Formats: sequence, structure tokens, C-alpha cells
Amino acid sequence: MCKKLFAAAAAVLSIALISPAHAEDDVRIALVVKALGIGFFEAANEGAQEAAEELGNVEIIYTGPTTTTAEGQIEVISSLIAQRVDAIAVSANDQDALVPILKRAQQRGIEVISWDSGVAPEGRTVHLNPSSNELIGRMNVKLAADALEAKGVNAGQMAILSATPTSTNQNIWIEEMENALPEFSQLELVDTVYGDDLADKSYREAVALMRNHPNLDVIVAPTTVGILAAAQAVSDEDRIGEVYVTGLGLPSELAGHVESGAIHNFAIWNPIDLGYAATMIAYNLVQGDVSEDYVEMGRMGLAELDDDGNAAMSDPFVYDASNVADFADIF
Repeated sequence: MCKKLFAAAAAVLSIALISPAHAEDDVRIALVVKALGIGFFEAANEGAQEAAEELGNVEIIYTGPTTTTAEGQIEVISSLIAQRVDAIAVSANDQDALVPILKRAQQRGIEVISWDSGVAPEGRTVHLNPSSNELIGRMNVKLAADALEAKGVNAGQMAILSATPTSTNQNIWIEEMENALPEFSQLELVDTVYGDDLADKSYREAVALMRNHPNLDVIVAPTTVGILAAAQAVSDEDRIGEVYVTGLGLPSELAGHVESGAIHNFAIWNPIDLGYAATMIAYNLVQGDVSEDYVEMGRMGLAELDDDGNAAMSDPFVYDASNVADFADIF
């Protein structure tokens, strides 16, 4: 049973006794992203807007800092508290640093969920993982193994290019990748570096990986910024066919790199679905439409919650030369 969620529902209902029903007014949901200007989060906003249109009485406030820092998100959330929004749905740059400001939001009657990159349980009611962390980690390692097969080699070296060292989801996925590695004995993990979800730094880190590890076969970047930067670095360094890039990315950004051969395949869930599902969860929490162990996500079905309010949306999907062009027109 998710006792925390049940308690949150009771709090919402008690607030409703002293305030007008939300059904008569717009429910204002703030979608707080790691940083503005990132394609993945802009696609998530499309999904949030879709959910708002479907619900009819929802206003989406799409916002975030200009750089991927906890300090920037804290400033944004403080402003949202002052605006008295109804719910905050945040993809966190740091799972612990945001807890104090989000607890303050909850004390003001604002529902808080995290999605994509989580917040510690005491700072939110629900966390929506895009998929199972175990499946994501294993998928990233499998993609690296697929790249070795595409190269026609039986064994090789891989390196990881992550986002920030404090990024909740990235660290969990890396841990799950390491757990999965014994199943793929042909792969040797030689390095893990961080590009801070900045295109220029991620590019430099990818170049450094290739130069520091002359026999490197695969760069795995479980971040949309990192995988794009790494693929460009491989192309610019004239290492196509020698070093493959894989991980998590957007079809619209990576289709050209699949065509060039810098990327054999990659995976991602649909960020439009993720933004949609996060908005539906936030809305249902505001309305008090909750159960002890699940909350509805509209067309995405039910979010089944564990004791800490964690849920998974769907499995990752693999993109390659056979399908990436079709999806590139969507996101």
C-alpha cells in the first residue's frame, strides 16, 4: 500500500473543504524541466498540452532554468510557490537538493510529483519513471552489444557519457548497466564521464574518451544531449565504423547519425507520452482521484505505485535504420 499517497489524498480533500472546487477553475500545473531548450523536454511539453486539452480545465506552465542546476530549479520552484500553482511536476537535477523547497510547496497545498528524474520520496507524492530502471540499464548494455555485433567483433570496450554527476535517473541507470554487464561478457567498461547535459561539454568529453582510449568501440550516452554530441564527435573525428554511439535519444535528432553510420541503434520512450502521463497524474492528485496503490494516466493506463510512490510508464523502444525516419517526423 502506498500510505504516503493515501495521506496526500486526504490532505487534498481537506483543502477542498475550504476552497472552491477545482472543476470550476483552471487547474494550473507547472511542468518543471531540467533546462529549457532541450528537445526531449519540449516534446514532453507537447504531451502535457495534449493532456490539458483533453481535460479541458488545465493550464500548463512550462518552465525550467537555463542550465541544468539544482539552484536554477529551486529558484523556478520558489516562483511557482509564490504564483500558487496547483501542482508541480518536476524532472529533477538533484534528488535531494530540491526536497526542502518542494516540501515548502506541499505545505502550501501544492501537489508535487517528479517524473523522468526523481526527487527523494519526502519531497513528492509520486515519481513517474519513464520505464523500469532495470530494463533501461539492461537495454543500454544490450545496445552496446548490438554495436559490437554491427562492427563484426566478438569483444570490445565501452564507455559511458552521462549527464550530471548528481542526476538521479542517470546514476540509477548506470548502476543498473553495471549490474547487467556480467550478462554481456564481451563488453569491458573502461570509463564513465559527465557532460552535464551541455552540448559543448558533452562533445569535448566524447572526443576525450576516443583519444584516451584508442581501442574504444562504443560510447553509451543515456542522455539525449550526450548521445547527439557524441555522435557528432565521432563524425568530426572521422571515427565512423570504428566507434559506435548508442544510448537514449530522440529520432528527430539522431536520424542523420543513423544514416551516416555513427549510430547503429538507440532507444527512448516517447517523451510526448511521458509529459502526458505526468500531467494526468498531477491533475488526478489535485482532484483527489487517487487510490492507495495506483493513479490514472489517461490513455497511458494506470500508474501502479510501490510503497514509496514510484511507478513505471512503459518499456524503452529501439530505433534503427528500419524505423527511425518514420518516428523522426513525430519527435
